[in-house]
Amino acid sequence: MVYIILIGYLALTFLSSLIGASKEESTPESYFLANRGVGTFTLFFTLIATNFSAFFFLGFAGEGYRIGYSYYAMMGFGTAFAALSFYLIGNKAWQLGKERGYITPVEMIGDLGKDKLLRNCYMAVMLLFTFPYLALQPIGAGYILENLTGGQIPYFAGATLLTIFIIIYVFIGGMRSVANTDVKQGVLMVTLMLMAVVVIGNDLGGITTANEKAFALQPDLFSRQGGHQYFTPQKWFSLCILWIACVPMFPQLFMRFFISRSLAGFKTATLLYAIIPMFLFILPVMIGVWGHLTFPGLEGKAADQILPKMLLAHSPEWLATLVMTGALAAFMSTLDSQLLALSTITTRDIYLPIFDKKASLDKQVKIGKYFVIIFAFIGLAIAYQPFDSIFVIAKMAFTGLAVLFPTTLAILHDPKVNPKACAWSIILGELLVIGIFIGWLPKQWFLGFDPIVPALLLGFLVIFFFRKKN
Repeated sequence: MVYIILIGYLALTFLSSLIGASKEESTPESYFLANRGVGTFTLFFTLIATNFSAFFFLGFAGEGYRIGYSYYAMMGFGTAFAALSFYLIGNKAWQLGKERGYITPVEMIGDLGKDKLLRNCYMAVMLLFTFPYLALQPIGAGYILENLTGGQIPYFAGATLLTIFIIIYVFIGGMRSVANTDVKQGVLMVTLMLMAVVVIGNDLGGITTANEKAFALQPDLFSRQGGHQYFTPQKWFSLCILWIACVPMFPQLFMRFFISRSLAGFKTATLLYAIIPMFLFILPVMIGVWGHLTFPGLEGKAADQILPKMLLAHSPEWLATLVMTGALAAFMSTLDSQLLALSTITTRDIYLPIFDKKASLDKQVKIGKYFVIIFAFIGLAIAYQPFDSIFVIAKMAFTGLAVLFPTTLAILHDPKVNPKACAWSIILGELLVIGIFIGWLPKQWFLGFDPIVPALLLGFLVIFFFRKKN
């Protein structure tokens, strides 16, 4: 049954990608941006499917297990507020992309800033800090397949199989294939996650009973601070700020700002994006909290696997397989977008200006496809020895990308911005983030705030104090 459902899902995904491939033209705008012709409905689903990844399924459930319901409140409302930064950045990016033909965020920032150091810093951060997040997707896929097949498909073999499959359909159809599959994958993951909560809750005696039992066992999971008093006011503030600053800086999300058919369609998709997380994010967190009833005492990577463990323990095999197929859909919809975004940036912002400025449109597409393969295997290599927690990987990637937020906002909206100051805001911000993460800068210096708060503050101050004079 497991293999029938998995093979059936992969077959449907592949057929969907072929539909996109049949409409593809051999031009960068067609392959990388679907000819800027994506409608509102498709745009909305490709936004949520691209963003709600392995972190949504495994990471949220794992943090629900460790921290509790306060994690939902922070993630749900923090992500909803990210729609504000979509509005501030995405509207302007869509207009400029339409007028000037920008395909990548690096092209846009580099052209508007007219500064080589700024362009190179912006590009380096987008590439380097996307790789840890890229690795989350094969990690999640490997965990899921290993659990579903009872170890018949080992972790890394499962990660490799799914990665190769994604390479094939991204290679064939580009952004149009990715967007087509995102609609189906988005609907699937939302529907199946809701089914998972209902079925697991019923098996535990009902949702109310399950929560009462979990409260009796772990009351701190229902507190504002969360398990082990995790959420101090400083940490709560830090993480909400992190989502607002980092989500639009994901290259795979940023490129979605260029693909909408109309500005009105983009605004509608953004509004829907603000609403969905407040309803959707509680579902995996709830399963994570209930996990203490069946699997007490899990730590590290074991806690990240609480969702498949709970499904296999409290639902029929066919339903567990369906729901985990929804999780695979989330991994695939993020990984395909990341691969396409990274290959686009590398082709347009490294290969063209350095190696072949006169490359034909057809050749640019071919080079982009080769980079899809290269980056997929880099992500797989990182996934070979995963970190202790999915949240650790995600937080590191998110913080590094969020450092770009002050520069992006300033370049798009401040006519007196100094591009050199923007470049140095990125350099100093990343040095601060890295220094905190590896322990060079003591965390107590920052009064309990996460690295993103001092990094953003430093970035905005550098840009503000070194603006161009009249």
